[in-house]
Amino acid sequence: MTVDPRTLGTARRSLHGVAELVLAGPQYRQSGTIRLKAVPGGFGTVRAPDLRVRETELVCGDREIPLNGATCRELAAAANIEAGAAENLYEDGSGVGLDDVLSVDAEAAHRIQEAFGRAHDALSRFAPEIASVLWPEHFDLAISLDEVNYGVSPGDAHLDEPYAYAGPWKPRQGSFWNASFGAARPLRLLPGTTALFDFFMEARDRAAHDPERHP
Repeated sequence: MTVDPRTLGTARRSLHGVAELVLAGPQYRQSGTIRLKAVPGGFGTVRAPDLRVRETELVCGDREIPLNGATCRELAAAANIEAGAAENLYEDGSGVGLDDVLSVDAEAAHRIQEAFGRAHDALSRFAPEIASVLWPEHFDLAISLDEVNYGVSPGDAHLDEPYAYAGPWKPRQGSFWNASFGAARPLRLLPGTTALFDFFMEARDRAAHDPERHP
């Protein structure tokens, strides 16, 4: 699926805003956690309130509320919750305001949420004992194992498209580690769940054996 980078970026920012302001923030105030999870077709809360994003809609009980053209304040009001990020927990975020109008192209949303679905499948196979988390501050799905972060981002300032990454807590040397935070590979170069799983496996092996980089 080919999606214009600007359209993809706009949809990603809007979905990030919903994750942060409509799901994670209200969940933190009600249940004390900002962790989100991948669900079929999108992502959702792990505790009350029970909310999820499926493609281009906010799902609340038996209600399906369109994201496109709405604001986070309006979405929250429709779901009978109060919008807003969790306060004083992190510095990063979506940059979306409560009254910013969201723009969520259907194909772009599908591509982003497909990336999260692939990440969930590969991470579940890679480390079945660890539940992957969709973090609202960075909007990526990830786990930590043996002092290495493994995950998938739908795109950000580093790479403006969905990509897989491995980030050792202590930097490593070698050509495999091609990013300032570790290793990153566009998902388009890792077709299928197996290729993504293989990337995580290679990263784990290299993190265990490649020498550390010291300042």
